[in-house]
Amino acid sequence: MILAVGEALVEFRREPADGRLAEPGSWAGPFPSGAPAIFASVAARLGAPTALVGCVGDDAFGDAFRERLRRDGVSEEGIRVDAQRATATAFVSYHDDGTRSFWFSVPDSAAVELDPEQAQRLAERADWLHVSGSTIGFGGTPARVVEEAAATVLERGGRISLDPNVRADADRPTRERVARLARVAHVLLPSEGELAALGLDAEDLARNGRIICETRGRAGARVFGGPVGLDPVPVPIAEQDEVDPTGAGDTFAAALVTALRDGVDEIAATSFACETAAQSVGVLGAMEAPIAPRSRTMP
Repeated sequence: MILAVGEALVEFRREPADGRLAEPGSWAGPFPSGAPAIFASVAARLGAPTALVGCVGDDAFGDAFRERLRRDGVSEEGIRVDAQRATATAFVSYHDDGTRSFWFSVPDSAAVELDPEQAQRLAERADWLHVSGSTIGFGGTPARVVEEAAATVLERGGRISLDPNVRADADRPTRERVARLARVAHVLLPSEGELAALGLDAEDLARNGRIICETRGRAGARVFGGPVGLDPVPVPIAEQDEVDPTGAGDTFAAALVTALRDGVDEIAATSFACETAAQSVGVLGAMEAPIAPRSRTMP
């Protein structure tokens, strides 16, 4: 199965995109969210056996989050319910230029109370682990549980994909931890310039067999490394009226991983990921796009 580990939360989105995060106004949500959770939701709906290790509070938001996982087909075996902490929340406001402002309650919420033993049990059954750098960025138990799960999956011959997802204000320890994972991952999904910002040479990684799928927003993606070779192959993305780009990168990652895991070649898998991500930005809410099992949408 595919395993994702990290923050489980519900998200509120400011309407309209006025950039006002802390002023009275209209909000949409709550939407189940969190980078690993979005990935798991999409991977499961595409037909892959998928589990998520996370933690929610014993509250209405936690109940809604777990219900959404059940509906999408994500295994709940790794989801812990903490009666002492509240489910994490996030508030997101978009500016006119497409940039975002965030407020997270993650550090003092249930989201950081991952169960290392649950994670290890699932890692021992996983053939693929997907990691989001956002989880590493929260430090503490989440980062440690991810690193331990990665070690277990690698030891058992499984594969790792990594979306560095490192925020511009990330501290040095976070960058170093993400860079270490990048060196052992089989598939990397950086945005433009993200590997260089981590002190990594993309060409060296590709030369050593890593598949690198660089996401470029409305310009699509570039894939190189592994069987593709060192010359990046551009893959376009369809035009889409953008309603909410939150989670598009996680949706892209889930589509790419499920296709690669099923033996689809790297270029076709990237094209499928672009197609799936384009669908996701056309609706409000990171998990709200309709996703059909992959076998129905591509060979």
